Amino acid sequence: MVTTRIDLNSDLGESLGTWQLGNDTAMLDLITSANVACGFHAGDSLTLRETCAQAVERDVVIGAQVGYRDLVGFGRRFIDMDPAELTADVIYQVGALQALAGVAGGRVAYVKPHGALYNAIVHHEAQAEAVVRAVVAVDVTLPVLGLPASVFLRRAEAAGLRTVTEAFADRAYTPEGTLVSRREPGAVLHDPHDVAQRMVRLATDGVVTAVDGTEVAVRADSICTHGDSPGAVEMAGAVRAALTGAGVTIAAFTR
Repeated sequence: MVTTRIDLNSDLGESLGTWQLGNDTAMLDLITSANVACGFHAGDSLTLRETCAQAVERDVVIGAQVGYRDLVGFGRRFIDMDPAELTADVIYQVGALQALAGVAGGRVAYVKPHGALYNAIVHHEAQAEAVVRAVVAVDVTLPVLGLPASVFLRRAEAAGLRTVTEAFADRAYTPEGTLVSRREPGAVLHDPHDVAQRMVRLATDGVVTAVDGTEVAVRADSICTHGDSPGAVEMAGAVRAALTGAGVTIAAFTR
């Protein structure tokens, strides 16, 4: 068995004004860590404050989900930013969520990049370093979530940050262990039963099946189930039930 304990995280706080996305309240009953948007790719200030308050009520750990300044594209479009500008933007986002979480009686306990930024810093040296510098500048004790073997986690570890490896329940994997682009067919998985069994296998055997049928080794401390996908609550519930049924303890990685 690879692990008997794993964290469940989800991207929350992504509604904006009258535009409502996902069911954050239901997701917070299933997960242990909440990646709360910081207003750049999604989320308005009231939504973020209320999401933090609900997380505190349920004893769910709050993380800052930082991304490109791209509301129109939901942060899923790569932006070729100057590294110094990206560092400042990440500092800004973490600081904003720190204030909102603090007012709600909680705190930001980790940082996770979002969308295109998350995928870019798997390989993009300059942007990975820019994000690392931002986290170090804010609080060197903040852990960071990222894809295993990514440039981001390698640079974060070198900078003295705690690194947390992450797997994605509802995303397809390439044979190289990266995520299939959302522009490709089959990138997002929709069957709760199949996804749940994939995550049990990941937790207990350390492998997932890639899109070409090959077996890929994936070690993860946390599993992400996206809160904005259709059927997200059912998916998260199925994953949690299957993991606990297989003897895996669901617990936040920060505790």
